[in-house]
Amino acid sequence: MGAGRYGAGLLASLVLLTTEGLLVKHFALARFDALYLTLPLCVGFLLLWLAALELPAAPALRGWTAAIYVLHPWCIVLVRGGARVVGLTGLLVDNSLGHYGAVVLLSALLALPFAFLRPARADPRGRAWIEVDAAALRHNLSALSALLPEGGKLMPVVKANAYGHGDLAVARICAGEGVRAFAVATAAEGARLRRGGVRGTILVLGCTGPGEVPLLARYCLTQAVVSADHARALDAQGRRIAVHLKIDTGLHRLGIPWDDVEGLVAPFACKNLKVTGVFTHLSDAEALDEASRARTLEQLRRLQRAVDGLRKAGFDPGAIHFQGSYGLLNYADSLPCDFARPGIALYGVLSSPDHRTRSAVDLRPVLSLRARVTQLHRLEAGEAAGYDGAFTARRPTVLAALSIGYADGWPRSLSNGAGQVLIHGQAAPVAGLVCMDQLLVDVTDIDGVSPGDTATLIGRDGAAELTAGQAARAAGTITNELLSRLGPRLPRLVTDDTP
Repeated sequence: MGAGRYGAGLLASLVLLTTEGLLVKHFALARFDALYLTLPLCVGFLLLWLAALELPAAPALRGWTAAIYVLHPWCIVLVRGGARVVGLTGLLVDNSLGHYGAVVLLSALLALPFAFLRPARADPRGRAWIEVDAAALRHNLSALSALLPEGGKLMPVVKANAYGHGDLAVARICAGEGVRAFAVATAAEGARLRRGGVRGTILVLGCTGPGEVPLLARYCLTQAVVSADHARALDAQGRRIAVHLKIDTGLHRLGIPWDDVEGLVAPFACKNLKVTGVFTHLSDAEALDEASRARTLEQLRRLQRAVDGLRKAGFDPGAIHFQGSYGLLNYADSLPCDFARPGIALYGVLSSPDHRTRSAVDLRPVLSLRARVTQLHRLEAGEAAGYDGAFTARRPTVLAALSIGYADGWPRSLSNGAGQVLIHGQAAPVAGLVCMDQLLVDVTDIDGVSPGDTATLIGRDGAAELTAGQAARAAGTITNELLSRLGPRLPRLVTDDTP
């Protein structure tokens, strides 16, 4: 239900509220005419309508509105007492509208100082933080949308906290660009998006147990069905939910086998499940060698046969989707589809910097990772530093301690020079072992480094850049893992340089 329908419901409930008030007044049904049976209905539609409008957040108003709520009972007493003192009881007490207006005005005025109060908070850039470039994300949305077949739409994958970028921030930016479908891994991730005000379809890609059906229903989440037994278990909970059929075409991880006709049609017989789509996951879409392409094309043929079989049996498969990031970049024109599910590409990087794709798309990294220099240490040649004396100075050396470590998700495998950071636009190698909350870098050859300076672990610093792909390769992993493991204690700060 959209904002228009909620608005219509609000108007209708206001009419009911007014009618009830007139009847109560006319027949003298109550001593006080301030509470009505239809008031909860009116307030409910008002809140739903305001939420559906997707108005911009106004944090500065939170203290003010909270203070109004707390102060308004006292203001009722003040208005009534003050009216008697100045002889305006008829206007400010006996007249309901006058009384209401006076209480509202006094409450707003007395609460005004609270609008300027700010609770004590940690400086988000005081230790280590992530910057999310909204302009880069919008650019990537546009670039990937240009690859879609006619009628196709994006379903951004925002699981794992949007690959470490911050799921709510990413989803809200995408929604601002017209995106109305998202994919997550768990029902809890989907519920978090709903509580954050995200609208549209939210598809849960993982296998959700029957015990979580109330959560799926409560937050209007669409669940992937991975087997006939899974469908029946979900159906048995007696709650109406939308589902997409996950078809196994060769990855052999989750899904109903593509040639299992009985398994594919079984969910359609479940009275509490509404099948609104089918999808598969490609296993080799990132590789362009002949064998990988053959496996991918065979997966697509199997998906098509499964869909054709459902239609032949008289069932509507709904929305069809199979393209992840590499499916979209390498097989954009392979089969008609309703959705593409970009994950890593949405965030402006590939799983490996060595990967090549058929579609040459200008993708821009969305995430930067930075930390503060906390202290400098001067070592003589032969002195050791860090746990286990893993670093030994071969010359007079200056080490800088940075306030970030493996508890923040920065890999310990980047110890002993495997990783590096940028300070003042110059590279500084990691010295010794990465610790839980800190690491050391060698800044001997960088002039002017001081405590409080910014170190860049991913992103640009002047003309220099360190990419997530470079760091992942040095750590012996892929970009997806490196980014998605960045920890929750790193504040995510959205920046936007759009003109």
